[in-house]
Amino acid sequence: MRWRHKFFIPAFAALPLLALYFVDFGITHIVVPLPLQKYFGVLLDLGWIYYLYMSVVAIFCPNSINILAGVNGIEVGQSLVLAFLVLLNDSLYILPAKYDRHPAEDSHLFSIYLLLPFVGVSLALFKHNWYPAKVFVGDTYCYFSGMVFAVVGILGHFSKTLMLLFIPQVFNFIYSAPQIFKLVPCPRHRLPKFNARTGLLEPSVATFEEVKPLRPLVGEVLKLLHHLKLVRVEVNENGRVAECSNLTILNLWLVWRGPLREDRLAMEILGMQTIVGLVALWIRHSIAKLLFGMDNRF
Repeated sequence: MRWRHKFFIPAFAALPLLALYFVDFGITHIVVPLPLQKYFGVLLDLGWIYYLYMSVVAIFCPNSINILAGVNGIEVGQSLVLAFLVLLNDSLYILPAKYDRHPAEDSHLFSIYLLLPFVGVSLALFKHNWYPAKVFVGDTYCYFSGMVFAVVGILGHFSKTLMLLFIPQVFNFIYSAPQIFKLVPCPRHRLPKFNARTGLLEPSVATFEEVKPLRPLVGEVLKLLHHLKLVRVEVNENGRVAECSNLTILNLWLVWRGPLREDRLAMEILGMQTIVGLVALWIRHSIAKLLFGMDNRF
C-alpha cells in the first residue's frame, strides 16, 4: 500500500472523531504559559487551528505505530507500553489529591474504560505475536491501536500529554521522513535484515544505482550523519554514497548496538519506550508547575 493511501485511511477515520468532539465539547481554548499571559491573556482561543492540531494527532497516531514495525511483537508491544503509560497518567487524576474530586476525573475514567479492554485483547495477541510469532499483525491492528490512543487523547483532553508519550514514534517519523518523502530512495520494505548465517538481525540498506544517483547535497548530509553515528553509509570509488542503512529507529538501534537477535531487539526498543515515557510523564507533571503555576494533578 502506498504512503498516500496509508495517510488517507486514518484521515477519514478522524472525521467522525472530530465531529463528535465538536458536538460534545467544542472547546478550542488553551491555557497560556505564565511568561506569555501578559501578551495573550490567561486563555487563548485557537479556533480552527485547534481542530487542525487534533486532525494531525488522529492521523499521526495510527501511522506512527505502523511505521515502527517489522519485528515480532514490536507493534503490539509498543501499543501495550503506551497503554500502560496512559493508564498511569490516568491514575494520577483519580487517586486522592488536594481536591475531593478532580475536575478531569471523568475524562480520565473514560480513558481507563476504553483502554482496559484494549489492553486485555492486546495482551492475548502479544502472547502469540512475540518471537517466534505464530500470529502476525498488519495495518489493521496498527490503525486500530493508533485510533484508540487518538480517541482517548482527544476526547480525554490530554492530547499534548499523549504526544509526550509518543516521543520515540515522533523521532522515528522525523528520522524516516527523508525516505517517506522520497528525498532518499525508499525500498518497499525497510525492516531489519536477517543474517541466516548468524541468526541475528542487521541494518537493512537502501542502494543508489548509477542510473538514478543520490543528489550530491543529500549524499553529503548522509555522510555527516554517518560521522555522527546516526546512519551507516557505504561510498563507491568516486566518493559518492552508494548505499545507506534504512532510516528507521530499528535499523538505527542496530547501527548503535550491532547485530541482535530479534527478540532482544524488540525488548530493548520496548525498554527504551518505557523509560522515555516515564521520564516524559515526570517532566509533564513537574514542568507544568513552572509554566502554569500549577499542575492539573496537584
